[in-house]
Amino acid sequence: MNTQHPWETLDPKYIKHLELVDVQGVPLLEDTAEQWDMIWDFKARPDDLLICTYPKAGTTWMQEIVDMIQHGGDAQKCARGPIYERMPFIELCLPKPLPSGYEEADAMPSPRTLKSHLPAHLLPPSFWEQKSKIIYVARNAKDNVVSYFYFHKMDKMMPECGSWEEFLENFIAGKVAWGSWFEHVRGWWEAKDHHPVLYLFYEDMKEDLAREIRKVAKFLGIELSESVLNRIVQHTSFESMKANPMANYSTLPDTLMDTSVSSFMRKGTVGNWKEHFTMAQSERLDDICARSLAGSGLTFRTQL
Repeated sequence: MNTQHPWETLDPKYIKHLELVDVQGVPLLEDTAEQWDMIWDFKARPDDLLICTYPKAGTTWMQEIVDMIQHGGDAQKCARGPIYERMPFIELCLPKPLPSGYEEADAMPSPRTLKSHLPAHLLPPSFWEQKSKIIYVARNAKDNVVSYFYFHKMDKMMPECGSWEEFLENFIAGKVAWGSWFEHVRGWWEAKDHHPVLYLFYEDMKEDLAREIRKVAKFLGIELSESVLNRIVQHTSFESMKANPMANYSTLPDTLMDTSVSSFMRKGTVGNWKEHFTMAQSERLDDICARSLAGSGLTFRTQL
């Protein structure tokens, strides 16, 4: 019996840099855009938990934290399969005959924990209708764009990223997969006012992981003892995550994610942007952030 996940068996002939296609003003990967009607009609359930982020903002980290909380800090139970198998990525579509993320989610028994990178206005309406709980993690734009740049370099299905300068320009213009970072973080910030959304910051998680894990557990209505909390903190430290094959995407073939270019989990720090940005680029992005987030009450830390 083949127990491999479909991603692990993807025929190399299907692996190519995907194009971006506009869906309601947001650039999405072409395979996702082709199946958009099916994704939009996705049937959420009231007991679903959705983990949503802009790409490379701490998604996998939060997924592993949530799985550990849900399983009482039992690392063995969290090793039942790779993270992408445990929590389907609802809008990810791979070449047929491979199942899409929404098909994998449909086949899952409740309660489900799901993953998405969709901006709030593109989230399938059933999530709002069912009042499903959502955890959103936001990361400062500078570290986020650096991490996203390296991800493009190692993931063979992401669009060609060009040079750092070119990628930064595209990021600022929202011409990258899942669109504008500014609109994404702000849209979800506003969504929390009318929906059960726990909005967390990557920088807060780096500063005091135990504190943020407690917030997640409270949001999920789960009591954590000190010993279980400590186990979760240890299990989800960057070093542990980077070494955990069930969380670090190392089970995927190098034809899909080339770890010789960059590891999936690269630095996991706050402030690595300083090694990539020129002073002019840094000041420009600060200025755009200030304008784009003005009046929202949303602020980000770019160093700890």
